Amino acid sequence: MTLYLFIVLVLMGAVSGFLAGLLGIGGGMIMVPFLTYILSGQGAGDGLAVKMAIATSMAVIVFTSMSSVRAHHKRGAVRWDIVVRLAPGIILGSLLGSIGVFSLLNGAYLAIFFGVFVAFSATQMLLNKKPAPSREMPGTAGQLVAGGAIGLISGLVGAGGGFISVPFMTWCNIAIHAAVATSAALGFPIAITNVAGYIISGWSVHDLPPGSFGYLWIPAVVLIASVSVFTAPLGARVAHRLPVTALKRVFACLLFVLAAYMLWKGITA
Repeated sequence: MTLYLFIVLVLMGAVSGFLAGLLGIGGGMIMVPFLTYILSGQGAGDGLAVKMAIATSMAVIVFTSMSSVRAHHKRGAVRWDIVVRLAPGIILGSLLGSIGVFSLLNGAYLAIFFGVFVAFSATQMLLNKKPAPSREMPGTAGQLVAGGAIGLISGLVGAGGGFISVPFMTWCNIAIHAAVATSAALGFPIAITNVAGYIISGWSVHDLPPGSFGYLWIPAVVLIASVSVFTAPLGARVAHRLPVTALKRVFACLLFVLAAYMLWKGITA
Protein backbone atom coordinates (compact mmCIF):
# COMPACT_ATOMS: atom_id res chain seq x y z
CA MET A 1 0.00 0.00 0.00
CA THR A 2 1.35 3.41 -0.99
CA LEU A 3 1.63 6.32 1.44
CA TYR A 4 -0.91 8.24 -0.64
CA LEU A 5 -3.51 5.48 -0.36
CA PHE A 6 -2.81 5.15 3.38
CA ILE A 7 -3.46 8.88 3.91
CA VAL A 8 -6.62 8.82 1.79
CA LEU A 9 -8.11 5.90 3.77
CA VAL A 10 -7.23 7.54 7.10
CA LEU A 11 -8.89 10.81 6.03
CA MET A 12 -11.92 8.86 4.83
CA GLY A 13 -12.16 7.26 8.26
CA ALA A 14 -12.02 10.62 10.00
CA VAL A 15 -14.75 12.15 7.84
CA SER A 16 -17.06 9.12 7.76
CA GLY A 17 -16.84 8.64 11.53
CA PHE A 18 -17.60 12.29 12.22
CA LEU A 19 -20.63 12.21 9.89
CA ALA A 20 -21.87 8.99 11.51
CA GLY A 21 -21.98 10.69 14.90
CA LEU A 22 -23.25 14.02 13.59
CA LEU A 23 -26.03 12.89 11.25
CA GLY A 24 -26.57 9.21 12.13
CA ILE A 25 -25.83 8.11 8.55
CA GLY A 26 -22.96 5.66 9.06
CA GLY A 27 -20.72 7.45 6.57
CA GLY A 28 -21.53 4.98 3.79
CA MET A 29 -22.76 7.64 1.38
CA ILE A 30 -19.27 9.17 1.46
CA MET A 31 -17.24 5.95 1.54
CA VAL A 32 -18.85 4.00 -1.31
CA PRO A 33 -18.02 6.41 -4.18
CA PHE A 34 -14.44 6.92 -2.99
CA LEU A 35 -13.87 3.22 -2.32
CA THR A 36 -15.26 2.40 -5.76
CA TYR A 37 -12.65 4.69 -7.29
CA ILE A 38 -9.85 3.25 -5.13
CA LEU A 39 -10.77 -0.39 -5.75
CA SER A 40 -10.96 0.22 -9.50
CA GLY A 41 -7.33 1.31 -9.21
CA GLN A 42 -6.51 -1.91 -7.33
CA GLY A 43 -7.47 -4.03 -10.33
CA ALA A 44 -11.13 -4.72 -9.58
CA GLY A 45 -13.48 -4.30 -12.55
CA ASP A 46 -16.07 -1.54 -12.29
CA GLY A 47 -18.91 -3.90 -11.34
CA LEU A 48 -16.84 -5.76 -8.74
CA ALA A 49 -15.39 -2.51 -7.38
CA VAL A 50 -18.91 -1.21 -6.64
CA LYS A 51 -19.89 -4.40 -4.80
CA MET A 52 -16.68 -4.44 -2.76
CA ALA A 53 -17.04 -0.73 -1.92
CA ILE A 54 -20.57 -1.29 -0.62
CA ALA A 55 -19.51 -4.32 1.45
CA THR A 56 -16.38 -2.63 2.82
CA SER A 57 -18.33 0.48 3.76
CA MET A 58 -20.83 -1.63 5.69
CA ALA A 59 -18.02 -3.44 7.55
CA VAL A 60 -16.68 -0.09 8.75
CA ILE A 61 -20.16 0.86 9.99
CA VAL A 62 -20.04 -2.10 12.42
CA PHE A 63 -17.33 -0.26 14.38
CA THR A 64 -18.54 3.28 13.73
CA SER A 65 -22.06 2.56 14.95
CA MET A 66 -20.80 1.12 18.25
CA SER A 67 -18.67 4.19 18.91
CA SER A 68 -21.39 6.62 17.86
CA VAL A 69 -24.24 5.02 19.80
CA ARG A 70 -22.17 4.94 22.99
CA ALA A 71 -21.82 8.73 22.82
CA HIS A 72 -25.53 9.23 22.10
CA HIS A 73 -26.57 6.79 24.84
CA LYS A 74 -24.63 8.75 27.46
CA ARG A 75 -26.89 11.70 26.65
CA GLY A 76 -30.02 9.56 26.94
CA ALA A 77 -31.00 10.27 23.34
CA VAL A 78 -31.41 6.70 22.03
CA ARG A 79 -34.99 5.39 21.84
CA TRP A 80 -34.26 1.75 22.67
CA ASP A 81 -37.95 0.87 22.48
CA ILE A 82 -37.89 1.77 18.77
CA VAL A 83 -34.61 -0.12 18.25
CA VAL A 84 -36.14 -3.30 19.69
CA ARG A 85 -39.20 -3.10 17.42
CA LEU A 86 -37.32 -2.26 14.22
CA ALA A 87 -34.37 -4.65 14.69
CA PRO A 88 -36.13 -7.97 13.76
CA GLY A 89 -37.30 -6.57 10.42
CA ILE A 90 -33.89 -5.00 9.83
CA ILE A 91 -32.15 -8.36 10.29
CA LEU A 92 -34.52 -10.14 7.90
CA GLY A 93 -34.29 -7.39 5.29
CA SER A 94 -30.50 -7.25 5.58
CA LEU A 95 -30.14 -11.00 5.01
CA LEU A 96 -32.45 -10.85 2.00
CA GLY A 97 -30.43 -7.98 0.56
CA SER A 98 -26.85 -9.13 1.23
CA ILE A 99 -27.17 -12.84 0.48
CA GLY A 100 -29.93 -12.73 -2.12
CA VAL A 101 -30.46 -9.55 -4.11
CA PHE A 102 -26.91 -8.18 -3.70
CA SER A 103 -25.21 -11.31 -5.01
CA LEU A 104 -27.56 -11.57 -8.00
CA LEU A 105 -27.48 -7.93 -9.14
CA ASN A 106 -24.84 -6.73 -11.58
CA GLY A 107 -22.48 -4.15 -10.06
CA ALA A 108 -23.47 -1.59 -12.70
CA TYR A 109 -27.11 -1.77 -11.62
CA LEU A 110 -26.06 -1.42 -7.98
CA ALA A 111 -24.09 1.72 -8.87
CA ILE A 112 -27.13 3.22 -10.62
CA PHE A 113 -29.40 2.27 -7.71
CA PHE A 114 -26.92 3.82 -5.28
CA GLY A 115 -26.73 7.03 -7.31
CA VAL A 116 -30.52 7.37 -7.53
CA PHE A 117 -30.93 6.62 -3.83
CA VAL A 118 -28.28 9.15 -2.79
CA ALA A 119 -29.80 11.83 -5.04
CA PHE A 120 -33.22 11.13 -3.52
CA SER A 121 -31.78 11.29 0.01
CA ALA A 122 -30.02 14.58 -0.76
CA THR A 123 -33.28 16.04 -2.09
CA GLN A 124 -35.09 15.02 1.09
CA MET A 125 -32.38 16.70 3.15
CA LEU A 126 -32.75 19.94 1.21
CA LEU A 127 -36.56 19.98 1.39
CA ASN A 128 -36.61 19.20 5.13
CA LYS A 129 -40.36 18.58 5.14
CA LYS A 130 -42.10 18.66 8.52
CA PRO A 131 -44.39 15.78 9.57
CA ALA A 132 -48.05 16.18 10.50
CA PRO A 133 -48.35 16.91 14.26
CA SER A 134 -50.64 13.91 14.88
CA ARG A 135 -48.49 11.25 13.18
CA GLU A 136 -46.97 8.55 15.41
CA MET A 137 -44.77 5.47 15.01
CA PRO A 138 -46.74 2.53 13.56
CA GLY A 139 -47.54 -0.61 15.58
CA THR A 140 -45.35 -3.69 15.89
CA ALA A 141 -46.30 -5.08 12.45
CA GLY A 142 -45.72 -1.71 10.79
CA GLN A 143 -42.31 -1.35 12.39
CA LEU A 144 -41.40 -4.90 11.31
CA VAL A 145 -42.16 -3.96 7.69
CA ALA A 146 -40.36 -0.63 8.03
CA GLY A 147 -37.32 -2.38 9.52
CA GLY A 148 -37.30 -4.87 6.66
CA ALA A 149 -37.25 -2.06 4.10
CA ILE A 150 -34.48 -0.24 5.98
CA GLY A 151 -32.33 -3.38 6.19
CA LEU A 152 -32.87 -4.36 2.55
CA ILE A 153 -32.10 -0.94 1.05
CA SER A 154 -29.16 -0.40 3.40
CA GLY A 155 -27.66 -3.70 2.25
CA LEU A 156 -27.90 -2.66 -1.39
CA VAL A 157 -26.23 0.74 -0.92
CA GLY A 158 -23.75 0.03 1.89
CA ALA A 159 -25.19 2.61 4.27
CA GLY A 160 -26.10 2.35 7.93
CA GLY A 161 -29.74 3.11 7.26
CA GLY A 162 -29.74 6.66 8.59
CA PHE A 163 -30.98 8.09 5.31
CA ILE A 164 -34.12 6.00 5.66
CA SER A 165 -34.57 5.60 9.41
CA VAL A 166 -33.99 9.26 10.37
CA PRO A 167 -36.58 10.66 7.89
CA PHE A 168 -38.96 7.82 8.82
CA MET A 169 -38.70 8.56 12.54
CA THR A 170 -38.95 12.34 12.15
CA TRP A 171 -41.95 11.76 9.84
CA CYS A 172 -43.47 9.95 12.84
CA ASN A 173 -42.71 12.95 15.06
CA ILE A 174 -39.67 11.56 16.83
CA ALA A 175 -37.42 14.50 17.81
CA ILE A 176 -34.51 14.94 15.37
CA HIS A 177 -31.77 14.38 17.96
CA ALA A 178 -33.50 11.21 19.21
CA ALA A 179 -33.96 10.04 15.60
CA VAL A 180 -30.26 10.54 14.82
CA ALA A 181 -29.22 8.75 18.03
CA THR A 182 -31.64 5.87 17.45
CA SER A 183 -30.48 5.57 13.84
CA ALA A 184 -26.90 5.18 15.10
CA ALA A 185 -28.05 2.30 17.32
CA LEU A 186 -29.88 0.68 14.40
CA GLY A 187 -26.67 0.85 12.37
CA PHE A 188 -25.16 -2.06 14.29
CA PRO A 189 -27.73 -4.80 13.47
CA ILE A 190 -27.88 -3.47 9.90
CA ALA A 191 -24.11 -3.63 9.52
CA ILE A 192 -23.33 -6.90 11.29
CA THR A 193 -26.06 -8.83 9.43
CA ASN A 194 -25.16 -7.42 6.02
CA VAL A 195 -21.44 -8.02 6.53
CA ALA A 196 -22.09 -11.69 7.27
CA GLY A 197 -24.11 -11.87 4.05
CA TYR A 198 -21.40 -10.13 1.99
CA ILE A 199 -18.78 -12.59 3.20
CA ILE A 200 -20.98 -15.58 2.37
CA SER A 201 -22.10 -14.30 -1.05
CA GLY A 202 -18.58 -13.22 -2.05
CA TRP A 203 -16.77 -16.31 -0.81
CA SER A 204 -16.69 -18.05 -4.22
CA VAL A 205 -16.04 -14.92 -6.31
CA HIS A 206 -12.79 -14.99 -8.30
CA ASP A 207 -10.37 -12.19 -9.28
CA LEU A 208 -10.73 -10.31 -5.98
CA PRO A 209 -7.91 -7.86 -5.08
CA PRO A 210 -5.30 -8.96 -2.51
CA GLY A 211 -6.52 -8.58 1.06
CA SER A 212 -10.14 -9.47 0.25
CA PHE A 213 -12.39 -11.52 2.51
CA GLY A 214 -15.53 -12.27 0.57
CA TYR A 215 -16.58 -8.89 -0.82
CA LEU A 216 -14.78 -7.06 2.01
CA TRP A 217 -11.46 -5.31 1.35
CA ILE A 218 -9.74 -5.74 4.72
CA PRO A 219 -6.99 -3.04 4.42
CA ALA A 220 -9.66 -0.36 4.01
CA VAL A 221 -11.83 -1.80 6.80
CA VAL A 222 -8.91 -1.74 9.26
CA LEU A 223 -7.65 1.76 8.44
CA ILE A 224 -11.00 3.51 8.11
CA ALA A 225 -12.51 1.84 11.18
CA SER A 226 -9.46 2.55 13.36
CA VAL A 227 -9.89 6.28 12.79
CA SER A 228 -13.68 6.52 12.56
CA VAL A 229 -14.24 5.10 16.05
CA PHE A 230 -12.47 8.18 17.46
CA THR A 231 -14.21 10.79 15.30
CA ALA A 232 -17.75 9.34 15.67
CA PRO A 233 -18.09 10.43 19.35
CA LEU A 234 -16.88 13.90 18.35
CA GLY A 235 -19.63 14.09 15.72
CA ALA A 236 -22.19 12.95 18.29
CA ARG A 237 -21.13 15.72 20.70
CA VAL A 238 -21.35 18.33 17.95
CA ALA A 239 -24.82 17.05 16.95
CA HIS A 240 -26.18 18.16 20.33
CA ARG A 241 -24.72 21.66 20.00
CA LEU A 242 -25.16 22.73 16.36
CA PRO A 243 -28.18 23.22 14.06
CA VAL A 244 -28.05 19.84 12.32
CA THR A 245 -30.65 20.90 9.73
CA ALA A 246 -28.36 23.59 8.34
CA LEU A 247 -25.43 21.17 8.22
CA LYS A 248 -27.56 18.61 6.37
CA ARG A 249 -28.28 21.09 3.62
CA VAL A 250 -24.58 21.68 3.05
CA PHE A 251 -23.95 17.93 3.11
CA ALA A 252 -26.76 17.38 0.59
CA CYS A 253 -24.90 19.42 -2.01
CA LEU A 254 -21.89 17.11 -1.70
CA LEU A 255 -24.19 14.10 -2.01
CA PHE A 256 -25.48 15.31 -5.38
CA VAL A 257 -21.90 15.28 -6.71
CA LEU A 258 -21.25 11.77 -5.37
CA ALA A 259 -24.57 10.55 -6.77
CA ALA A 260 -23.63 11.87 -10.21
CA TYR A 261 -20.30 10.01 -10.04
CA MET A 262 -21.94 6.70 -9.14
CA LEU A 263 -24.57 7.12 -11.86
CA TRP A 264 -21.77 7.73 -14.35
CA LYS A 265 -19.92 4.62 -13.15
CA GLY A 266 -23.06 2.52 -13.49
CA ILE A 267 -24.02 3.81 -16.93
CA THR A 268 -20.52 3.51 -18.41
CA ALA A 269 -20.10 0.00 -16.95
